[in-house]
Amino acid sequence: MTRIEAGTLLPNDRMQEMVASGDVTQIHRGQEYATEGDTFEIDGKEFEVTDVAERRLGDLTDEDARAEGSQDMEAYRERLRRAHDEFEWDETAEVVRHRFDRAT
Repeated sequence: MTRIEAGTLLPNDRMQEMVASGDVTQIHRGQEYATEGDTFEIDGKEFEVTDVAERRLGDLTDEDARAEGSQDMEAYRERLRRAHDEFEWDETAEVVRHRFDRAT
């Protein structure tokens, strides 16, 4: 278990705010940025990474999109297009899901 900076896992202030408010409970990234048991803090609130798993973009569901703060998969795809220059949705692209919960 390691203490990490929130910005290591969560790429921007908006995402960190959404985690702190409980609207986001996971994030998919292109590589592993944390391991299970790692902790981070946002606005005095402690969070723990509870699961890290390799997946493919094609495996993501509407439930995943909602856990990342989007209404559904279409909104999630559009958010990724806006956030990343020259982004193309590739169902076979490998990503890493990081799930986290508020620590007790």
